[in-house]
Amino acid sequence: MSYVTELRVNWRALAASTIGHGAGLAASAYIIGSFAPHLLKEFGWSKSDFALLGTATLLTLVCLPLIGRLTDLFGVRRVALIGVLFLPLSYLALSVFNGELRVFIAITMLQVVLGTTTTSTVYSRLVAERFLQARGLGLAIMASGPAIVGAIGAPLLSDYIDENGWRAAYRVLAVFSACFGLLALLMIPAQSQPPPEARRERRAGRDYPAILRSPAFWVIAGGIFLCNIPQPLHGLQLKMMLLENGANAAAASMMISLYATGVIIGRFVCGLALDRLPAHAVAAVGMGLPAIGMFLIASSLNVQWALVSAVLLMGLSQGAEGDIAGYLVLRHFGVGIYSSVLGLVIAALGIASALGAVLLSVTLKLTDGYDLFLWTTAIGVLAGSALFMLLGRAAIGGRPIVE
Repeated sequence: MSYVTELRVNWRALAASTIGHGAGLAASAYIIGSFAPHLLKEFGWSKSDFALLGTATLLTLVCLPLIGRLTDLFGVRRVALIGVLFLPLSYLALSVFNGELRVFIAITMLQVVLGTTTTSTVYSRLVAERFLQARGLGLAIMASGPAIVGAIGAPLLSDYIDENGWRAAYRVLAVFSACFGLLALLMIPAQSQPPPEARRERRAGRDYPAILRSPAFWVIAGGIFLCNIPQPLHGLQLKMMLLENGANAAAASMMISLYATGVIIGRFVCGLALDRLPAHAVAAVGMGLPAIGMFLIASSLNVQWALVSAVLLMGLSQGAEGDIAGYLVLRHFGVGIYSSVLGLVIAALGIASALGAVLLSVTLKLTDGYDLFLWTTAIGVLAGSALFMLLGRAAIGGRPIVE
């Protein structure tokens, strides 16, 4: 099947995965920054305390491997249904919460536990099952869903919050996630559910030891881990960091929209590159880009073009990551255990993000600024991106035998 034909034949599954992912939990990374300044101002939370919210991602250590395994066994529709039903309820809960930070964190933790059934670990399997020639582009389109929502929705939501308040904005999110989440479930092709015999063939006692024995798994997970320690800057803290570095509110909102646009561009450029170039080299370059942006923000260059360039580079890399993780897992482990492996890899991302949240909170308390965190984690990003080059070696890049 040709490149274009593969896209044409599988358009419905691709549309379902893109819409579902865009209406799911991942979209909150692009829009939560619009709420942060209003919440801190109204309830008197400190930036360092609010940064600890990122530790909720530690729950992915348990949730994502389990969700990935369930997706391999029972299919996308059944697993995604959990999050499609829960996410709107969580947004409604946030619209009426009492202002206590611990309540906000508790609701966020529930979002992580149940909302991750609407993330790429689940929806990308629709692409993994059907695409071969256009696999990179298919993953790029699927992964671009949340970024498209962020690029269009972040400035609109920011204006809506200014006019109607953040509680009303959470109710709008509830309606949006419910409508488009249900649409995605209806569009999933009927044959997406694994047959019973396929479930009987999968044994955790056989699959997971094979995964953990694979050098490729540790390289992929290690690279993803190091490159995602600064992850809190991509969501909760982005607007506040830009404001602290001299951007006004309007410029910061524009840059957040530019960040989301960069994510979309990064998705497609990286997806096309993965279909044509060595995957390990694409991963190394794509995952290393934010280090340049972070160095720019932490530097003494107090000019707007430096902030704009930095945000764009961070967005491009964030977009590339959405393709790289799924593509490398599929390339080195195959379709049968795809979501199981991807769940473990994304769990490593969650642990890194939680560690980054703690590190950011500590550095904010010590310095009341972002520079120390930026310099430290940028070095880790460079080390993590270099790890992916090891996948080019035959001894490391070989696929484990999981029959």
